[in-house]
Amino acid sequence: MPIEWLFALMGGVLIGVSVTAMLWLNGRVTGISGIFNGLLSYKKGDMSWRVAFVIGLVAGGFVVEVIHPGSVGNILDYGWVTAAVAGLLVGFGTVLGSGCTSGHGVCGMSRLSPRSTVATLTFMGFGVVTVYIFRHLIGGNG
Repeated sequence: MPIEWLFALMGGVLIGVSVTAMLWLNGRVTGISGIFNGLLSYKKGDMSWRVAFVIGLVAGGFVVEVIHPGSVGNILDYGWVTAAVAGLLVGFGTVLGSGCTSGHGVCGMSRLSPRSTVATLTFMGFGVVTVYIFRHLIGGNG
């Protein structure tokens, strides 16, 4: 019996618990772009938790890949240049949208923020359009 949905459920619960703990224990919203941006704009006494968070985020992916090989997938199916351009566009989008999908989608929507709801719908809509373009118009292999 396939139980892939159970892994997604467990991941969602872990994200919810982690976001709640971050807000309750540190008084901070778990928006990845904001946390990462804080690394780039140095504030004394505010770096250690940000560094630990980003290291944990990256290390978590490696741990999952070691435990369950192939689960992370190959992000470079389209090559390094496409990945780099996509990363720059995502970075620009997070600045333009005043946050990322984790900040708006998980944290903002859970606080019933209208701005976050609009931002998340926009992220998701353009994500759907982008996948459609790459899979059907450009002829990607994804």
